[in-house]
Amino acid sequence: MKTYAGSCHCGGVKFRITADIEELTTCDCSLCSKKNAVMVKIPEAALDVVEGTRLLSLYEWNTRRAKHYFCKRCGIYVFHRKRAAPDQFGVNIFCLDGFDGALVRVRATEGADMTVVDVDARPEWPGPRVAS
Repeated sequence: MKTYAGSCHCGGVKFRITADIEELTTCDCSLCSKKNAVMVKIPEAALDVVEGTRLLSLYEWNTRRAKHYFCKRCGIYVFHRKRAAPDQFGVNIFCLDGFDGALVRVRATEGADMTVVDVDARPEWPGPRVAS
């Protein structure tokens, strides 16, 4: 397996992933589509935050099962704990130093139709509504 170094824009958050990157994913949920994310899915153990843990800001919405991490200083989305696979992370490939995503197959995943369970869900959050 290969090790990739990564960071946010300002360099405050630095991390490493160890993975054979054979597939990238996009997601059509309201958050991923707005941040235009292209991600690599890795197991939890493959992510090591080397520096800047204190700079990580957490964003949760809807079921609050997915955990989206951004740099507090520069605002860049670096990675998130996945909702459908909470033992996995989706890592922003544009934060990986020297990684060329053009050489890897991209698979579109469907997040927009995942159930919305938040009673305060915004109308623009797609997905079937479930009473709590």
